[in-house]
Amino acid sequence: MLSYNRLERRASTLRRLFTMLFSNRIFTLGFTLFMTIIIISLIGNHLFPQEFIRVGNFLPNQPPNLEGHLLGTDSLGRDITAQLFMAVLNSLQIGLIAAAVGTALGTIVGFMSGYKGGIVDSILRIVIDAFLSIPSLIFLVLIASVVKTVDVWSVAMLLSMFSWANPARQARAQMLSLKERDFVYMARLSGMNSWEIVIKEIMPHIFAWMTANFTNAVLWAILTESGLSIMGVGPQGEITLGMMIYWALKYVALFRGLWWWWMTPVFTLIYLFISLYLMHLGMDEVFNPRLRDKRG
Repeated sequence: MLSYNRLERRASTLRRLFTMLFSNRIFTLGFTLFMTIIIISLIGNHLFPQEFIRVGNFLPNQPPNLEGHLLGTDSLGRDITAQLFMAVLNSLQIGLIAAAVGTALGTIVGFMSGYKGGIVDSILRIVIDAFLSIPSLIFLVLIASVVKTVDVWSVAMLLSMFSWANPARQARAQMLSLKERDFVYMARLSGMNSWEIVIKEIMPHIFAWMTANFTNAVLWAILTESGLSIMGVGPQGEITLGMMIYWALKYVALFRGLWWWWMTPVFTLIYLFISLYLMHLGMDEVFNPRLRDKRG
């Protein structure tokens, strides 16, 4: 009965959390924009055959038209609309994987550091600070240039190597505060071990922070992958938004008047940035007590 009541309380907390989120207009707008591009890309990627993104399949450098190429073709004879749908899904896949791994790993390390304390905290804090002080972009470029074959999964894992340190530091700060609360002392007296206390008692209190951090990490990963691709160390065999810009720059689309080639991925990145940033702002308004009180 006790465990059932606890599950009911957690379910009620989650329902209240989502109700608060979707009652926020900024978050709802960002979420709607984000889901719209995902649904359109999924449908479009399913409808367009793979032949549309093969080199030489169409006449090159065709401007947008209503005869089968809504966004035109590039200098390699590939349909840009079909590329865009696949690029959005691949870029989102990179962002979601990197954010999930980075947030999960950072949370575990931060919790362990803050809860254990002592020598464990000292060692982990040094490791966290070391990764935070590393210029991640330079190291990502070096690693990506050394690796022979870079695909969507390897880029996502490379990004996750440098996306865990910041959430680890924040999770450690959260743990240092929460572990001194009365409900943690009561959990210890009831015989719960350390991992039970962390998972059952402390984790629900930082779920909101984890959600906001995850959204921010997705945004960072997508933009970082685009930067790596533009510099020529992205997934050359895959189509991402960054790789679309890379090929447009490589074939001098900007100076040849092929505006539809480079503008399509650039404006899509801006669209994704705005949608994720609005979601982050909305979460901040809901979860940050100062902003919530000011809004109220």
